[in-house]
Amino acid sequence: MTVLRIAALGLALLGAGSLSGVADAAGQIRLATAEEFSASLGKLRGKPVVLNLWGTWCAPCLKEIPDLMQLQREFADRGVELVAVAMDDPADLAMVDGFRKRFFPEFDSYIRNEPDMDTLVSVVDPAWNELLPTTYLIGKDGKVVKRVQGKKSIEDFRSEIRALLR
Repeated sequence: MTVLRIAALGLALLGAGSLSGVADAAGQIRLATAEEFSASLGKLRGKPVVLNLWGTWCAPCLKEIPDLMQLQREFADRGVELVAVAMDDPADLAMVDGFRKRFFPEFDSYIRNEPDMDTLVSVVDPAWNELLPTTYLIGKDGKVVKRVQGKKSIEDFRSEIRALLR
């Protein structure tokens, strides 16, 4: 069974939830406008950041998330922060959070609270081409060092993170 079919089956079983942001003991999801997202990234200045854009409909994204979570654990002692943003429609917050809880319960993510995807992403990349998954490697200075588009292997990401830490 494909990841998308599994996801569709899982989504059919989900109930509704709050639209203000949802948190549980393991992970959480938060709505964010471009301004709020920019402020959150600003608070991470001084740390290397792996910023991942994903969507519940994106099969490569869903295959990549567990690898990114593993890498966050591997590089936690080096200060690496994983920041994820669901590019789903903000009206689907409850669905996205139910999806996250079912498949990636320890995963923290934002969900865009903007009418279009480009507004939030323009905080880091005004030329983003709406390809998912897209991952940005952001240096301690808060500047994008590299944009990685499409699903990559855990080894590729490990190498990219090591280069970011040099």
